[in-house]
This record gives sequence, C-alpha cells and structure tokens, in this order.
Amino acid sequence: MTNRIVNHPVLGELTNQTSVTFTFDGQTYEGFEGDTIASALLANGIRQLRVHEGTGAPRAIYCNIGHCFECRVTVNDTQIVRACMTPIQQQMVIESGKMQPAPFKASPEEWPRTYAEFEKMNEHHKEGVPHG
Repeated sequence: MTNRIVNHPVLGELTNQTSVTFTFDGQTYEGFEGDTIASALLANGIRQLRVHEGTGAPRAIYCNIGHCFECRVTVNDTQIVRACMTPIQQQMVIESGKMQPAPFKASPEEWPRTYAEFEKMNEHHKEGVPHG
C-alpha cells in the first residue's frame, strides 16, 4: 500500500496493524482492521467509487462523515452502502463504477421542505405500516 501513513507525529509507528483482504470491482486489495472502505481504497490509490446517475461523471469521497452519499458502493450485494462509514471486513466484496440508485426513493421535488411535511409524509410509520 503506497498511500498510507506508517509513522504519525502523534500516534507514532503504525506497523502492527492486522491485515484484511477484500475485493473492489473484482481486484483483490489489502487494508487494515479499523479502516473504513473509503480509507482502505484510498490507501490503495483508488479514488473513484462510482459514477453520477445523471451525467456518468466520476464520484469519490466528498464529506467523509456520512452526510452526502457520494461514496456509496455495493457491498456483498447490498446497495447504497456508504464507504466512508463502513468498516472493512475480511473477504468483503465491494462493487462500484456502476450507476448506483439514488439514496432516496422520492425525487428532490418530492422531498419534504419542513419538519411538518416530513411528519405528514411518514404518518404511516407511526401506525406500523411499512413504507414503500
């Protein structure tokens, strides 16, 4: 792994890490236990995680705190997994480079603008009726 810090000014030597093997788009890589998918991919020189649904433009990590959904990938056949928030696991199969579904079922025009609109939109959850 070429893009990894191994001697940190505060944490010191970072050489006793437990190695984890995973695949990304069919290629095998190595990360360390405690890495997120995003950090393990970055350490292996991979920046592009998917493409934009509308334009096909490359997408990568943006906020790195789980708010923006730019880093969503498919993990072990589960879509819309945020790479910045998901710890890497041994033999994890990660897929990307394909157009991922939007993180929300509704289009932006249908998103609630206020909390009152959100509450009204989700009244059925309070009654125990599944949304869908």
